[in-house]
Amino acid sequence: MGGARDVGWVAAGLVLGAGACYCIYRLTRGRRRGGRGLRLRPSRSAEDLTNGSYDDVLNAEQLQKLLYLLESTEDPVIIERALVTVGNNAAFSVNQAIIRELGGIPIVGNKINSPDPNIKEKALNALNNLSVNVENQIKIKVDSSFLSLYDGHVAKEILLRVLTLFQNINNCLKMEGHLAVQPTFTNGSLFFLLYGEECAQKIRALVHHHDAEVKEKAVTMIPTI
Repeated sequence: MGGARDVGWVAAGLVLGAGACYCIYRLTRGRRRGGRGLRLRPSRSAEDLTNGSYDDVLNAEQLQKLLYLLESTEDPVIIERALVTVGNNAAFSVNQAIIRELGGIPIVGNKINSPDPNIKEKALNALNNLSVNVENQIKIKVDSSFLSLYDGHVAKEILLRVLTLFQNINNCLKMEGHLAVQPTFTNGSLFFLLYGEECAQKIRALVHHHDAEVKEKAVTMIPTI
């Protein structure tokens, strides 16, 4: 009898233990699906952070890993994925500042020179999100060849993103009141390029672009230039 009773208690204990484990599993699963602030994740490698299924907002340490990866790898697939992750995180104001402080703006900006149109597009998209921050705009440097991206023969996706970049910068300058009077921009700065006559001519030409979206964006920029 005693042996049977002991076996019964052991079995009951196993059932209770399994139930407790299941409850813990449900709780942790609920936390992952619910509030992001409750999520606990192990440290991830830089390449893991570029995985599309990793949807957490990255912290400074993770962003630093990602920027190092962008500088060190030559794999176009990884570069593209890393730029997408940086761009997604740059949509959050706190990360716009962190990426700037980590020296990430020139790292992202350098990828615009890539001959791969997909990398170029993703770099511009990341810069668009970063450019919403006024302090970041000063750090964006890309030389006079940058204006070649405003030519009508450039792929639509790239055209839309360089026009959006100009639009973001223009909106920020308006809010700061810098466009209320004739501003003076430093020679060689991005502002000097965008508000110069060469860029104005290119945007006027894009008003006649064959694509409706490009044309519409160019038209909205005409009062600016």
